[in-house]
Amino acid sequence: MDTNLVLGGKEFSSRLIVGTGKYSSMEVMKEAHEASGAEIITVALRRVSLPSGESILDHIDTTRYTLLPNTAGCYTADEAVRTAYLAREAGLGELVKLEVIGDSRTLFPDVEALLQATRTLAREGFTVMPYTNDDPVAAKKLEDAGAACVMPLAAPIGSGLGVRNPYNIKIILETVSIPVIVDAGVGTASDAAIAMELGCDGVLMNTAIAGARDPVAMARAMKLAVEAGRLAFRAGRIGKKLYASASSPIEGVPDWATS
Repeated sequence: MDTNLVLGGKEFSSRLIVGTGKYSSMEVMKEAHEASGAEIITVALRRVSLPSGESILDHIDTTRYTLLPNTAGCYTADEAVRTAYLAREAGLGELVKLEVIGDSRTLFPDVEALLQATRTLAREGFTVMPYTNDDPVAAKKLEDAGAACVMPLAAPIGSGLGVRNPYNIKIILETVSIPVIVDAGVGTASDAAIAMELGCDGVLMNTAIAGARDPVAMARAMKLAVEAGRLAFRAGRIGKKLYASASSPIEGVPDWATS
């Protein structure tokens, strides 16, 4: 029997976290959420209000899904902390995906500012889920700063390049004792499966689903990929060998049986 993903003292049976941006319509978004089987949905605080005047929250069943407000678009620690405070005051809870961007072209995080914001928010009682580089040293520092998990990128946000450095992810898994959730860069189902086969505790994605030709079908594919990857990790893969190894070995079998 597998254990559930635990964040902020709450258990989740799904290890797939999905977003709300870039969908062609709110109806498609809702159908994709349903197909994904996700229990946590992340919402950028700066996109809560839509041009029509309605809120994206009007299209999410908050009795069914746990909202994960994020600080997307923040470029300083103070700005990210202030955004998290606003989310809590708005009744969105203390679970927060912390983003502090350091470069507008690559959208890579500013690790120094991220650490600063993590310390502040953890001290204030938030369950901090920081988006970070695939850097084991930074991951350990974030754990020491009070992060509830670490969320290393697989590749740049929205790139769809997949897990570019699985070895760093494996080292992060060995370095920290908190959950590791791959965030950013997933492009298709095999990418999600690879992340889970490495031993990651979950995968967060948005563009890979919302930008697919059929977002609802892709959401279901991601659900199955995360489940398959987790099961494969727990099953334990065979070791890699340079040469062939027969499925029906003949060592020890009498000569007359093979003639």
